[in-house]
Amino acid sequence: MRKTLSWVFALALFIGNLAVPHQAYGAVLETEAASAILMDAKSGQILFEKEIHKELPPASVTKLMTLLVAAEAVESGRVSLTDKVTASEGASSLGGSQIYLEPGETFSLEEMLISIAVGSANDACYAVGEHISGTHEAFVEEMNKKAKEIGADHTHFVNAYGLPAQGHYTSAYDLALMGREALKYPLVRKLTNMKEYDLRGGKFKLWNTNKLLWWYEGADGFKTGWTSEANYCLASTAERDGLRLIAVVMGVPQVRGHFTESMKLYNYGFANYAYKEYAPAGQKQGVIKVRKGMEEDLVAVTEKALGVTVPKGNDKNIWAETKLNPDVGAPVKAGQKVGEILLYRDNELMASVNLVAEKDIEKAGIGKQILRTFEGVFGF
Repeated sequence: MRKTLSWVFALALFIGNLAVPHQAYGAVLETEAASAILMDAKSGQILFEKEIHKELPPASVTKLMTLLVAAEAVESGRVSLTDKVTASEGASSLGGSQIYLEPGETFSLEEMLISIAVGSANDACYAVGEHISGTHEAFVEEMNKKAKEIGADHTHFVNAYGLPAQGHYTSAYDLALMGREALKYPLVRKLTNMKEYDLRGGKFKLWNTNKLLWWYEGADGFKTGWTSEANYCLASTAERDGLRLIAVVMGVPQVRGHFTESMKLYNYGFANYAYKEYAPAGQKQGVIKVRKGMEEDLVAVTEKALGVTVPKGNDKNIWAETKLNPDVGAPVKAGQKVGEILLYRDNELMASVNLVAEKDIEKAGIGKQILRTFEGVFGF
């Protein structure tokens, strides 16, 4: 009887395991981090999670938002990378990791940002904040405003550099959102992907604290952090075969544990998921008529690549629906939306991209419109 029950129990376990969906594979992945997340960068899909909304001190990972707000200010034209940034008394008085700014010492904004991204310089954060917003406090307000804008609801910053402060916290999920937003600004990844930099004419060497840049294939950005309060933290990104992932680990107790735990997440993600592209950016998807245009036809192309991240071996029943406007009135500007492609698995919408005009088409003059009418009516 005991052998029969054991056999039945084993069979039940086997059948139960077969029934576990691919998304549940995360249950077998364990991490020493207090909180952790693995996110698909393109869609925001969560591939693994542990206490992702837990509010924790982020230490110097705070600087991911500092760099994000700074990159946004550069792109908008508020500031330039060639701006001269002068250190104040407040900047020079900060402790922790720094480049030892002296009051009145000047660097370009670009070198200050490199010092933040590569050298994790607290004093550079303070100086950059003052340069962009007038005061460090006003810059921190911008950081909090940006957090709200992207839906980082479990985040509040008190400073721009991450030293312990009451009420200074974020979550793994919120840091992943910041990472997704930061990927919209090539400057952030360019800065955080630098392994080293010679400051002060080579007299002060900066080494990136993110060792994944050396240790993990495809890793190319973001920021580490450590304080005795926060333990070891890391928000990072890596890409392989078109699949870009964001990993965040917080509160890892072991020295260098934030690297090993992040690699564990990436190994899981790249082993179990793949990015499938169904239409590259700029691909022709149809032709539509142009009313009163110098040209009668307009080519519609994909605004960006259309693809999805799927569990490996589970990319069946995916289909695309193309929706094009029947016509459009001139003038038409290149990049103007004229339709969209929707990507489904069965009946579930997975992704979509806009279809846009391939080029400008000017409005035809009255004479050309009259001639075209005659051609249409009389066939000449």
